[in-house]
Amino acid sequence: MIQIRVRKSLLMAEGKTDLVVDFNLAKGSFCTLYGKSGAGKTTILKILAGLVQPDEGFIAVNGQTWLDTVKKINLPPQQRQIGFVFQDYALFPNMTVRENLQYALNGKPAKHGIDNLLERAELQHLAHRKPATLSGGQQQRVALMRALVRQPQILLLDEPLSALDLEMRQALQTEIYSLHQSFNTTTLLVSHQLSEIYRLSDYIISLEGGKIISQGTPAAVFGQDRLSSKIQLIGEVLSIRENGVVFVLDILVGNHIIKTVATKDETEGLQPGDQVKVFAKAFNPIVQKISVS
Repeated sequence: MIQIRVRKSLLMAEGKTDLVVDFNLAKGSFCTLYGKSGAGKTTILKILAGLVQPDEGFIAVNGQTWLDTVKKINLPPQQRQIGFVFQDYALFPNMTVRENLQYALNGKPAKHGIDNLLERAELQHLAHRKPATLSGGQQQRVALMRALVRQPQILLLDEPLSALDLEMRQALQTEIYSLHQSFNTTTLLVSHQLSEIYRLSDYIISLEGGKIISQGTPAAVFGQDRLSSKIQLIGEVLSIRENGVVFVLDILVGNHIIKTVATKDETEGLQPGDQVKVFAKAFNPIVQKISVS
């Protein structure tokens, strides 16, 4: 269980504002912090990591107090068992892939072994290479392995995939979720990509102006259960689930997730990531795949 209650005065482009948040996360959950730029998402990650000191607050992780401004407790970053992955990777350019992972261990043994991690990320053949010789996707995989090599209690991801192309982003989304489950870590992600959020997260905290405006499952925060009649929408298929003789689809349309039901014929050949048209008449939606020329 992670408990976080903090307040921090921030100076934004719009002026001074207070970041005030109070939330709990279950151990092993995958939570996304969502909101416009300046909402306080990255500041929350940095406060958790001990890189930013709040004006007042309390943080406890799995029964251990990391921060209590009343009792003057404030564990330094190196004692917080945090893995942090930034958008720009932040790898050491003068070190090889293997050396970047070894440095993160700070002399301690790797529970899963560096060779095992390199193999898991398909980086074993690149272990002797330096970051400048790797692609963006390869560098991001190194950054992920470096964050996980010390078996952190919390993995913090600050828009780690935003600079990558769609194909690589989707591939690394799958890898991130698989690693999250394998390491049984609690993960906090900052992202603006709704399809990414839906695929990875089991909990959303939506922020605006430093305050939590909504929180819950992706369906609860972004859901839109009904379509207006006689409309046509274009969206992206997020998931397809069989339910008896019909299929339930979650479709991302703009900033909303629409849940609809389709027949076996309508879903033939459909898979997550496909673009579809949703026709609705009298609240009876029909899904049609968009052909790609």
